[in-house]
Amino acid sequence: MEEFKSMKKVGLLVLFLTSLACFPAVAQTAEQELEAVIRSLFDGMRQKNATMVADAFYTEGLMQTVQQKPEGATVGSNAVADFVNRITNTPEGTTLDERIVSYHIRVDGAMASAWTPYRFYVNDTFSHCGVNSFQLVKMASGWKIVYIIDTRRKEPCEE
Repeated sequence: MEEFKSMKKVGLLVLFLTSLACFPAVAQTAEQELEAVIRSLFDGMRQKNATMVADAFYTEGLMQTVQQKPEGATVGSNAVADFVNRITNTPEGTTLDERIVSYHIRVDGAMASAWTPYRFYVNDTFSHCGVNSFQLVKMASGWKIVYIIDTRRKEPCEE
């Protein structure tokens, strides 16, 4: 009888562990949440969806670009509202597609940094590549981009 009870316990344990494997955890890691925010920004850009693009940012977010010049680099700034306006006013039939090559994410509590090499395409034609450096903060409404700076070049591009 004891042997039967022991086998029953083992059988129940195997059944329980098997069921756990069939139902993956619902909770996302901070890294997955951050990737989702960045992905939603670029999905919104491809779809010319102002709400999706704006929702990825903190209301007072800042955008900058490193501008490489023969005499040395400078930094250009852009308001998030201007960026959203340019995306939504992209001519009909024009697709802007920023493809992230990889995500390198670091998190410390409510602050995170994401380094994302990318390749940019206009209507499936390569335009340029570079790296985005995102700074994000976990607000009451979720992770928001508070700062982004990027580089832009034709080559060499990370694969």
